[in-house]
Amino acid sequence: MDYREQFLVDPEKPLILADIDPGSTGDHDKRDKAEAETEAYRNEMEQRQFLLFADGRQSLLVVLQALDAAGKDGVIRHVFKAMNPQGTRVHGFKQPTPQEAAHDFLWRVHQHVPAKGEVVIFNRSHYEDVLVVRVHNLVPESVWSERYDMINEFERLLTQNGTKILKFFLHISPDEQLERFKDRLDDPTRHWKISESDYSEREFWPQYTQAYEEALVRTSTSHAPWYVIPANRKWFRNLAISQIISNTLNEMNLNLPPTRVDIKDIRLRYHAAVKAADELNGNGENNGKDGKRGKNGNGKKNKKD
Repeated sequence: MDYREQFLVDPEKPLILADIDPGSTGDHDKRDKAEAETEAYRNEMEQRQFLLFADGRQSLLVVLQALDAAGKDGVIRHVFKAMNPQGTRVHGFKQPTPQEAAHDFLWRVHQHVPAKGEVVIFNRSHYEDVLVVRVHNLVPESVWSERYDMINEFERLLTQNGTKILKFFLHISPDEQLERFKDRLDDPTRHWKISESDYSEREFWPQYTQAYEEALVRTSTSHAPWYVIPANRKWFRNLAISQIISNTLNEMNLNLPPTRVDIKDIRLRYHAAVKAADELNGNGENNGKDGKRGKNGNGKKNKKD
């Protein structure tokens, strides 16, 4: 089953989150089998990320949005752990700083989009400016309602520059959120994650649901689709997201770049460098006998300094 089809937000249809079961596990009823599949998708992601980095023509932006305790950090830890940190960045968007607030709402976001060859994960994103600001009446409706089109154009710009965009809403139930809050309270090593806002924001669950429903429909496009991922079961959440990312990377036509040098010439230069090094180390006679660098006349490796 291709989860891109199952969980895609259709911009032509109303989205009612209450109709989507956050405890769904798709066609999987066994956790161990799902985790094995997740590992296979992670391995594919690792291979494709290597090609993405080497190819240097495209990039990938993954946007994670959710209510508190839905698992954004968990997705980053479990889904992306096989990727090479050299070509991967994670950026979290918190309340705007005074400098950020002095600019347009996309200014701080544009600075962190992926360069060619990179994978970037947004832990929260520019969508906070059509969600939080709406729920808490931080700006007039006339302001936040215009931002949907601005976001679509911004994401189109990124796409035209070679960035593939995948956006995931992690869908959990209020009861599951409360259970995760309890887990944090019962685990002293996780007390640092507890915030009073976790509970104050929970009181706005209906308002956030309405805000998400409209935002996802208004900004799910062919070039930057939204997926609503059932996230009550962490193992299924990880499977669905890793499959969608892996399948998307597989369709990006990633290839190793063409060789930029004359390999025959470089091979000759390599052998010349080996010969010079051996002569410098007093192994010139051996080089002609066994052709193996770094061994003395007895076939043993030279001692290192």
